[in-house]
Amino acid sequence: MQRDLSGRVVLALDGVADLASLPRLHDALQRLVGGGETADVAIDLDGVTVLDDATLGLLLGSAATARARGRELVVVCSDQRLRRRLSDTRFDAAVRVVVSLGDSVADDRTGRS
Repeated sequence: MQRDLSGRVVLALDGVADLASLPRLHDALQRLVGGGETADVAIDLDGVTVLDDATLGLLLGSAATARARGRELVVVCSDQRLRRRLSDTRFDAAVRVVVSLGDSVADDRTGRS
């Protein structure tokens, strides 16, 4: 994990994000969103090749937890195929999806969401 220019914690995923990888992702998100971390969180999907419904559900739940704690979970995704999936499932209506971490930081500075 790293931090972007705004201090947001960045969790970069890679490979297959499916039911088999869910326990590890759940643990990481729990530490970031449900634990003692107080910064906003960015989930970078640019290394993901497969994204299943269970992972989308976990990300939605984590975003809701972050909102309830006055924080934000944003998803970073530049891959057109994955962005289309996020749009088709209406995930992007519930969670802010940006093309790059730079876009996320710029949105924060201009007050856009």
